Amino acid sequence: MTTPTDTIGLMLAVFAASFVECVEAFTIVLAIGLTRSWKAAIVGSIVALVALSATVAVVGVGLGTFVNAAFLQIIVGSLMLVFGLQWLRKAILRSSGLKAIHNEEKIFQEEQEAARQAGNKKHLGLDWFAFVVSFKAVFLEGLEVMFIVITFGVSASKDNPDAMFHASLGALAALPIVIIMGYIARGPLSSVPENALKFTVALVLCTFGVYWSAEGLGYFSPDHTSMEWPGGDWALLALLVLWGIISYVSVKVLRPYHKSRGLHV
Repeated sequence: MTTPTDTIGLMLAVFAASFVECVEAFTIVLAIGLTRSWKAAIVGSIVALVALSATVAVVGVGLGTFVNAAFLQIIVGSLMLVFGLQWLRKAILRSSGLKAIHNEEKIFQEEQEAARQAGNKKHLGLDWFAFVVSFKAVFLEGLEVMFIVITFGVSASKDNPDAMFHASLGALAALPIVIIMGYIARGPLSSVPENALKFTVALVLCTFGVYWSAEGLGYFSPDHTSMEWPGGDWALLALLVLWGIISYVSVKVLRPYHKSRGLHV
């Protein structure tokens, strides 16, 4: 049975991951809106959000209803681990100095320059370049948010039948907050500790990825039911600490290469 703490934890995890993606999408839409057309940028963003919402509803309900719970844990856990390791790799490289820190201000300037040099084709009364770029930015970043919502929501639905709804609320909460912050800042959200947030989210993804993948191995047992970790949910804390130690050691080991050789990936 789920508890209020479990629900809050689920929503916060989804919110943090979604917040990072919303910041990246906001930077691109802001650059396009200021440089080209706010009307096309807003319409493109809305169309992308509608498409994403429909996808979440169809895929999330379908997975939770028709797929064996243990088998679903293997799929979801494996995907979370793949995404988490990709994010963690980038976070470790950035922290060690082997990869440039994600810079929203620089991305904003690059998008504005590309917008100025693009053509002026119009379709349905909209600046087509502004519409397509905004749609693409929101949709692609939103796909990652959708993945987070579905994986956390479906996996937590074993104990919480409303987990998908709660995960969706966590994701939706990120959007207006980013918009409000952007309105106050009147520019790209370069002061947001995006890299630290990505590091944190990567650790959470890797933790749950291993946890759910291992539980899902119970699918290959005679009764096709999920396995249980020793210590139950406390295993999550142990895994999180382990991933944190691995990341810390990796940064320490790689940092001298940056200082002595000036390597960049």
